[in-house]
Amino acid sequence: MRLTRRHLLAGGAVTLASGAGVSAFGLVVEPGLLLRVTEYDLPVPGWGARPPLVLSVIADIHANEPWMPLRRIRRIVDTANELRPDAHLLLGDIPGHFPWIRRRLPMPEVVAELARLRAPLGTHAVLGNHDYWDDDAVQRRGEGRPALQGLQEGAGIRVLVNQALRLPHGDGVWLCGAGSSMAYRIPGGGWRFRGADNLTATLAPLAADDAPAILMAHEPDQFVNVPGRVALTLSGHTHGGQVRLFGWSPVIGSRYGQRFAYGLVEEAGRRLVVSGGLGCSVLPVRFGVMPEIVRVRLS
Repeated sequence: MRLTRRHLLAGGAVTLASGAGVSAFGLVVEPGLLLRVTEYDLPVPGWGARPPLVLSVIADIHANEPWMPLRRIRRIVDTANELRPDAHLLLGDIPGHFPWIRRRLPMPEVVAELARLRAPLGTHAVLGNHDYWDDDAVQRRGEGRPALQGLQEGAGIRVLVNQALRLPHGDGVWLCGAGSSMAYRIPGGGWRFRGADNLTATLAPLAADDAPAILMAHEPDQFVNVPGRVALTLSGHTHGGQVRLFGWSPVIGSRYGQRFAYGLVEEAGRRLVVSGGLGCSVLPVRFGVMPEIVRVRLS
């Protein structure tokens, strides 16, 4: 695995010597100004004579003003296009609606920016929990597809919900997309949710052949049920904890804690990459987990 940091976008010098400097960095500079590209170069058993497959992975935008305005999303899209991937993958959580934002961005405007992503094999997406939570009608019914899914599909972005498609790359590569495991709030259930995920249905088409398979699953907790048949699982959701010091995050949006907090996870021959994502949730703070686009090269 090769990990590099590129495209560091920052303005001016930041002094961390004082408490004020640390606060400014965590509240303003890192969440709102910085952007890196984190790269993983992963050999895949059974890849055969297929050419390398390069993927640009964008997760957890959480569009809002002032921390993730339209101009910043435009910069993210431009940077992702500069990577010249074979395909762009969107891992969900496009809306931003935590208490500290000044304005929620209209989703048609955000999707119009994401539609500028360009790659030979197209742009593909899964839905995150906030994509469901942001849709009041869906939450009232406790079922159904969010309006955001239709917006993306209308803009030419293929949204996979418990589906798989075969990318025409070499002899073919399967791209699978699971539904969110935290899609619908359970009435009166406190902090409990019912999922829209169905891993069995998602992976059923893979029985047709032995082509390598990639799974997009917004929440990394789904990885515990992913079989070895899947070469790589890609997730977001945790934001790396938003605060990460010496490889440790005090708060993780995962029932498995540090196990799936961030980065490359290898268990029993299976691989998971958890993106630190781009935006913020709950609090507009990032420290030690810079907003990132993930570039994965499979060969």
